Amino acid sequence: MMKPAGAGPGPGSGTGAVEVRVERSQRPPVHHPNSARLRARPYYRRWTPWLVPAASIACVAVFLVTMFVNDCPNRSAGNCSAGFLGRFAFQPLKENPLLGPSSTTLLKMGALDVSKVVQGRQGWRLITCIWLHAGVVHLLINVLCLLFIGIRLEQEFGFVRIGLVYLISGFGGSLMSALFIRASISVGASGALFGLIGSMLSELITNWSLYANKVAALLTLVLVIVVNLALGILPRVDNFAHIGGLISGFLLGFVVFIRPQFAWINQRRVAPGPQAAPAERKHKTYQYILWIVAAVLLIVGFTVAIVLLFRGYNANDHCSWCHYLSCVPTKKWKCNSSPTTCTAMLQGNTLNLTCEGKGIYRSYIVAEATQDKIDQLCNQLCS
Repeated sequence: MMKPAGAGPGPGSGTGAVEVRVERSQRPPVHHPNSARLRARPYYRRWTPWLVPAASIACVAVFLVTMFVNDCPNRSAGNCSAGFLGRFAFQPLKENPLLGPSSTTLLKMGALDVSKVVQGRQGWRLITCIWLHAGVVHLLINVLCLLFIGIRLEQEFGFVRIGLVYLISGFGGSLMSALFIRASISVGASGALFGLIGSMLSELITNWSLYANKVAALLTLVLVIVVNLALGILPRVDNFAHIGGLISGFLLGFVVFIRPQFAWINQRRVAPGPQAAPAERKHKTYQYILWIVAAVLLIVGFTVAIVLLFRGYNANDHCSWCHYLSCVPTKKWKCNSSPTTCTAMLQGNTLNLTCEGKGIYRSYIVAEATQDKIDQLCNQLCS
């Protein structure tokens, strides 16, 4: 209700006040054919991460068990590092600069050794080596990287898919390492970690249309991969495990991290109306193509690698330059692999030990050749 100016009571005014009513028209609500109440939920489900923290705890637990079995004060003739730790003391720094157990102990716990895998048919070492670490430094680096990378991925994709990528990538890294590195053992989760990084890259590519800052994310991931692979050319680093894990994870990402399009998700949330919009496709054509190609390459690649490995195939015989992918010699360091395998043969009371790859052979007269005694003598011979 409004009153015009000067219409109030006063001298000269009329007997009654003039009132002007202004009624605003109510616009009827417009009902679109597909308008409906949307369920309040995010586009993609967010998972509570538990597998990655559990895997990190498992790596730490396995390392503690390994150090307990190692028992440096009683099995090593040299001066143990951090002797105040007692049974958990580390091997001498000249033997293991990463603050960890001996190579003999790692072999006993399931480290990857090609001769034992091929000739001893101990294929389980391709998996167990993923959970072992050469020392505290090695363990801390891998666990921190696993937590930093893995938790974010598990939140996005759940524990099943992340677990598959982690284990299969680690297995792929072990296969690649076994085909190229024959003279030393290999341990660590680096191949599995590179698999997670590779899966992040393929996830970005296969879900390219869903991201806003896609170019920046792509360049960042490529830079991280290049830097880490470059660090792999240092000695004592198994870069073949990194490369194998990276390739495996990259292909797996196309298979397990494919996401539906936003338009398809929105269409499923809207109640059907009398004039329904054309059905949206769940995935783009290029996503299906990448899925098929990656799945075929994974199956064929793993099958060929496993067959070649158990036939004793040495990839270095057919690739004279491939060893540079794992270590490039400079004036500062050499790339000769340190032998870590000790072979024992007992004849009467004579124990014959051979440090394979180094050409060292020794005979010992022993009253009783216990396993602890053999381990101690092997550590002295091959360190």
